[in-house]
Amino acid sequence: MKIMWTTIKRLFTIKTKFEAFLVIYALSLGATERGVHYMQQYPGYGGMLLALACTGTVFMAGGKIIDAVDMRSYWDDLA
Repeated sequence: MKIMWTTIKRLFTIKTKFEAFLVIYALSLGATERGVHYMQQYPGYGGMLLALACTGTVFMAGGKIIDAVDMRSYWDDLA
């Protein structure tokens, strides 16, 4: 039973920078789509600020994901 959970866990683990960039790309597509909807639903500065918040979130999350991949590879090299 434990082997099955380990296998499933490995499927959802981001191991390389390429995988990280794919995840960040998917996040950015969703965020820009949501930003477009915000700008249509709330015309003016309110919609622009919400769209900017969506894209800013992707920048922060992307940096965190890349840092986590770098840190993981650093600790794996030490072990």
